[in-house]
Amino acid sequence: MKKNRAFLKWAGGKYPLLDDIKQRLPAGECLVEPFVGAGSVFLNTDYSRYILADINSDLIDLYNIVKLRTDEYVDEARKLFTPENNNPDVYYQLRAEFNQCEDKFRRALLFLYLNRHGYNGLCRYNLRGQFNVPFGRYKRPYFPQAELYHFAEKAQNAEFHCLSYEECMDKADADSVVYCDPPYAPLSATANFTAYHTNSFSPAEQARLAEMAEKLVSKRIPVLISNHDTPDTREWYKTAEHFQVKVRRSISSNGGTRKKVDELLALYLP
Repeated sequence: MKKNRAFLKWAGGKYPLLDDIKQRLPAGECLVEPFVGAGSVFLNTDYSRYILADINSDLIDLYNIVKLRTDEYVDEARKLFTPENNNPDVYYQLRAEFNQCEDKFRRALLFLYLNRHGYNGLCRYNLRGQFNVPFGRYKRPYFPQAELYHFAEKAQNAEFHCLSYEECMDKADADSVVYCDPPYAPLSATANFTAYHTNSFSPAEQARLAEMAEKLVSKRIPVLISNHDTPDTREWYKTAEHFQVKVRRSISSNGGTRKKVDELLALYLP
């Protein structure tokens, strides 16, 4: 079966893990995703309803606009993808505009431009909440028209919410299946400081997520969680069934040393 790509580039996206995830996801009527990210799992599964959340309001505003104003969005976004706009001066000018901008539609257009022209498709904000990813120097950034239309079509059966993972998990009911893709636990103590400094998803939050999963499974709602395979994650998810998955990931700053890092899928089944 053809896999559908997300229209955003996304660090840690689940595209490479799709087959493993789909194999473990239980059947149900509604898929609930508290960490939707670029939405690869949503785009490649067939539930009749979706409840998708993220704490990044730019992401959720973008998804709601693509869902409700598809043609207008695609036509306007395309105008930003020109050879003239693929240079550092314009990029930094548009990034500054994005950081000042309060109009949701314009922000959503600029978000896609920044995502495709910025370094590695990263999405990163400084402590003042300003987007601060540097220019990416790509020869010809791709305009994801087909991916936008596919997303918009799937989105008609989805609702998008800017919520914490706890608030989102509370929306799961008896017909739901929950899939969680939290910020990954660091692989080492040195990675530890930088990882938690930039995204505040601390070990306490990781443990709390596992508690929430246990609470849902006690209400007969299945939960699948993906993370790095480490002694910590095995401990947090000790009441779940564990599946180890091999994934090729670039984990050092030297892109040439892509090596396989084990990932863990933890399945809580009623």
